[in-house]
Amino acid sequence: MTETDLAEYCHKKGIYAEQIERWKNACMQANGGVAEEANRLNKALRQRDKELKLMEKELLRKEKALAETAALLILRKKANAIWGNLTENEDE
Repeated sequence: MTETDLAEYCHKKGIYAEQIERWKNACMQANGGVAEEANRLNKALRQRDKELKLMEKELLRKEKALAETAALLILRKKANAIWGNLTENEDE
């Protein structure tokens, strides 16, 4: 609005231009706080997503290692069943 339009509007509504300016500033600050909070929450969410991906990657690595160890134990048991116990200190 131009100053003339604003003055006319204020005269019709019985308010002062300074009041409108204060309301405008209050609204802008209120919305700015919401925007800052939204940005902070988005940043925290992105950080959590990164942490989750790292944890999932680590879990997958550990699951693979566990599966490999289980397979080696089964193979050792089968080899011992076929050829007998091959370790030297087993008899002692």
